[in-house]
Amino acid sequence: MRPTLLIPRGPHVATRIHGFTMIEMVTTLLLVGILAAVAVPRMDGTRTLAAAGWRDQVLGALFQARTLAQGHRRLVCVNLATNEVRLSIAAANPASSCGLSLAGHDGDARWAFDGQGLALSVSPSGPLYFQPDGRITSDGAGNAPVNASVAISGLDNITLTGETGHAY
Repeated sequence: MRPTLLIPRGPHVATRIHGFTMIEMVTTLLLVGILAAVAVPRMDGTRTLAAAGWRDQVLGALFQARTLAQGHRRLVCVNLATNEVRLSIAAANPASSCGLSLAGHDGDARWAFDGQGLALSVSPSGPLYFQPDGRITSDGAGNAPVNASVAISGLDNITLTGETGHAY
């Protein structure tokens, strides 16, 4: 029950003022603290889910690069940066470089895009070249098949096998 304070205002009139008890105030602060303790980790889980989505986009772009190279029988180049993946294709076959930018399914030149700026690195560094026969090489001429690794901060690495073009 809330305490009531009577304040005299005149000869026969009194005004009632209602307030919160200390127990009500402490209970309210305790509930707000519990809600904050539950909500903050859930917001961090949302970031983790977005990071996993970014990894899936990168992996999908790599699958698409291999498919396009084999389907069009042309060299496809993949450039990976911290927040984007871009694909380009050679104008003719045989070729040792890619000159035509490939637009993604939404018309954007970026096949994958991350707005959170998650760190992404490729080892060995530089573009990846998907050959028409399905191999992944470190040069456009296709002389050196390369096993590569794409690291995204806080997630499992994407591994590429040069001889088969397999990505996982």
